[in-house]
Amino acid sequence: MTDFIKILTRKNSLRKQCQDMDPAVIEKVIADLNDIREEIEEARQRREQEEQAKKEKVAEIQRLMNEAGIGLEELKKTVEPAARKKAVKAKYVITDSEGREHTWSGRGRTPVAFREYMDANNLTKEQLPTVD
Repeated sequence: MTDFIKILTRKNSLRKQCQDMDPAVIEKVIADLNDIREEIEEARQRREQEEQAKKEKVAEIQRLMNEAGIGLEELKKTVEPAARKKAVKAKYVITDSEGREHTWSGRGRTPVAFREYMDANNLTKEQLPTVD
């Protein structure tokens, strides 16, 4: 909890802070706080109304599905699955000192095996052996 919140929520602390303030300034602060409270309440009510409208739409859809004799499983069959990202083909291939083959598409961070290979052979990415 911040010091500001502590002062606002403790009457004695608030009284002490407001002690030297002009009453007009205190009235302005009170008016501003009331405006903020109203904005927060209106936003909460809007969210509740939107949620209620959504629930009513779902209930209507369920009613229409029941009337038409359509089950959820049947509905799922009509929806196409989201397209998966295609795997990127490897562009570079190396064989490390232990005889293991490593492949890399050339995208993203350079894998450790490729970095070590390039350092050991004083190569750049463009000079790496490519997949045929």
